[in-house]
Amino acid sequence: MPSRLPRIRRRLVASTLLAMVLGTVVAFIAFGLTRLIALVTQLAFFGHWSTTWISPSTHQRGAWVIVIPVIGGLIVGLMARWGSRAIRGHGIPEAMEQVLTNESRIAARMIWLKPLSSAVAIGTGGPFGAEGPIIATGGALGSYVGQLLPVTADERKTLLAAGAAAGMAAIFAAPLAAVLLSIELLLFERRARSLVPVAMAAATGAAVRFALEGPGPVFPMLALGPASIVALAFYTVLGLIFGVAGVVVTRLVYGLEDAFEKLPIHWMWWPAIGGLAVGIIGYVVPSTLGVGYENIVAVIGGHLTIGALAILAFAKLVSWSIALGSGTSGGTLAPLFTIGGALGGLLGLALAQWPITQVDPRMAALVGMAALFASASRAMLTAAVFVFETTMQPHALLPLLAASVAAYLVSGLMMQHTIMTEKIARRGVHVPTDLVADPTPPQSAAG
Repeated sequence: MPSRLPRIRRRLVASTLLAMVLGTVVAFIAFGLTRLIALVTQLAFFGHWSTTWISPSTHQRGAWVIVIPVIGGLIVGLMARWGSRAIRGHGIPEAMEQVLTNESRIAARMIWLKPLSSAVAIGTGGPFGAEGPIIATGGALGSYVGQLLPVTADERKTLLAAGAAAGMAAIFAAPLAAVLLSIELLLFERRARSLVPVAMAAATGAAVRFALEGPGPVFPMLALGPASIVALAFYTVLGLIFGVAGVVVTRLVYGLEDAFEKLPIHWMWWPAIGGLAVGIIGYVVPSTLGVGYENIVAVIGGHLTIGALAILAFAKLVSWSIALGSGTSGGTLAPLFTIGGALGGLLGLALAQWPITQVDPRMAALVGMAALFASASRAMLTAAVFVFETTMQPHALLPLLAASVAAYLVSGLMMQHTIMTEKIARRGVHVPTDLVADPTPPQSAAG
């Protein structure tokens, strides 16, 4: 280990300024992506030319709603076939693969192909979130800038992570969680040379979001009180349960992906088949269509009954897992939050029947959101901080952390890879799982 801490190089200042500019651009792209999703939703489900955000669950299309996701799947399949196969999937594993195997080089066409394909998939009812596509888009833009400029592979990786973090911060107003996600899933290090630019890019992305859409949490809810020791113990047990649930969800997604691989037709048609399942389920349970942020707000607000929570969790899980397994384009965070929140609220309502547990169903819903994501992705700190930042509930931090750690432990014991790493691990890519101190001399370790 170096005997003294190395000085920060002046080059880091330039990298940080560049990351802030990148963060600003990506934030505007994120704003444009959400408006594009809204436009496609309006056109597909309501026949209106408008960028006003609206839930497709309020449509009046009747049984024709089954056809709309199929059309979206066909378009995405054609874009993947004739544009780039890399647009398939939720974006984060693909970015990880480029970081680990290709010196963080991503094709420039991904800057427009990924958001456009995702807007079509989500806008036509796909049960995905916008966070995966914007993370992939921001990462692609950062990589492209790093390919244009005379930078090292490490600096290019930093720019990729900075673009990804800025995109996530701009979508969810969660800059700290965006930095943690970059560290846990993209950077595989914690050094000044990467942490400072990524943090400033995330802060810039969040600042632009606040300027464009106003302050406040993405998922607002009434204030929660502190959890008692007894309640904290039950929330931790819920974390253990969601640890198992995360493993089941991950295996379900990749089991369905394997099933699609066995179909005797070209993969270009798979998203349309997935779209058919989305349409049928959406016809029966309209709340499963689209991003579904309003579902998360309803869940954590305690506005749904036990039956409604059970239906939402099951239907969203089936719809999302089939669609994702078909290889269409969309994110994983929002669906996992919806499923985890609904299951957490369901278990919370059940536990609340016994006052001795002192469980608040709304807190249990937050715990479910964080714990399911922590188990499936094994991004433990990201999960806890992300739920906190998107709801701004300070008293939830302790239950979130305890449940996320419990879920992480169960996930690590039950499966080797995660929902983020299984795909690239199957291709022979080794994904680092631990951050360790770098014993190189000070001159080469300077940030």
